[in-house]
Amino acid sequence: MENPLIIANWKMKLNASDSLDLAKRVKKASAKYNGVEVVLCPSFTEIAQVNEIIKGSNIKLGAQDCFWEEQGSFTGEISPKSLQDYDVKYVLVGHSERRQNLGETEEMIHKKVRLLLTIDITPVLCIGETFEERQDGLKDVVLTRQLHNAFNGLWLNKSDRLVVAYEPVWVIGSGQDIDPDEIEHTHQIIRQLLYDLFEDRVVDEQVKIIYGGSVDSENIAQYIARPIVQGVLVGGASLDATHFSTIIAQAKKL
Repeated sequence: MENPLIIANWKMKLNASDSLDLAKRVKKASAKYNGVEVVLCPSFTEIAQVNEIIKGSNIKLGAQDCFWEEQGSFTGEISPKSLQDYDVKYVLVGHSERRQNLGETEEMIHKKVRLLLTIDITPVLCIGETFEERQDGLKDVVLTRQLHNAFNGLWLNKSDRLVVAYEPVWVIGSGQDIDPDEIEHTHQIIRQLLYDLFEDRVVDEQVKIIYGGSVDSENIAQYIARPIVQGVLVGGASLDATHFSTIIAQAKKL
């Protein structure tokens, strides 16, 4: 198995000084991260400074979003080309908080994924069902729709990479665990859906499927122990350097 991918999404939880202090603490511990691919996604306002802090380490920089055009009259938006200038390697796309709070549509998400692939930044597509959709038995339907609308018509060059983050909306920030058997089954469904969109070799070699949703140091082992779960997207538990380093240490053991 490839090195597990651990992505920290700091959301809008930290002010500037806290973000920079956290980045320094994570970098200080980064010598212990060999065997794990670690990505930090700070707020846009701290991207440049966090990039300077983690230079020379094995930590990579990510962003929480981007716009779907390289430039233009789009007040308040962030160009992925600008992110590229700061050595951003990953961008979260379609997070449920943006879908719900900001009206982000699946057409927008598709355009973001397409553009990121053209400039060699790895999109991290976030998908997942709400509690109501789960209760109505629509989970698989929702995941199928979200994947197809994001990736349909795209192809990957040999150097392109994709990440799909399964984040059940009803779990995010709740502290609630999901049965690892269910997560494994869901990841198998996602992989099969990807085989419908891309060549098998492309899915096996160029796409990672990770899990997100109240991940912490106490439950990560039961998720990562499943070979089909290739990493995690961490929210609140990534805001404490010690806790985050414990999560990485748990991932390394497996």
